Amino acid sequence: MPGTLLHLGANVLCSHGGQAMPSAPNLRVLVSGQPVATMAAPYLVAGCAFAPPAGNGPCVTAQWVVAATRVFASGQPVVLLDSQAICTPTGTPLLPVMSQMRVTGS
Repeated sequence: MPGTLLHLGANVLCSHGGQAMPSAPNLRVLVSGQPVATMAAPYLVAGCAFAPPAGNGPCVTAQWVVAATRVFASGQPVVLLDSQAICTPTGTPLLPVMSQMRVTGS
């Protein structure tokens, strides 16, 4: 399924409202002047509001499990607006909200 590529400036949230950013974006490939995100680098989550009394939380990192199948940057699949990720330790998804709108991939 085609979608726009996520980049360093894309708005990505955890399910509890925390802001997520790529830990190591690909500096060689730029869209809208910013490095693209690849499936290889985990995302770091800050400001997650999930605080259970006893259990697993809040979201700290997230790893992409579904990304582009036809578009790669430095040999790694790029992350698309419709890609799927799982947060650690909660197991909830990341929610890509907004990205650049010029470059699409599948």
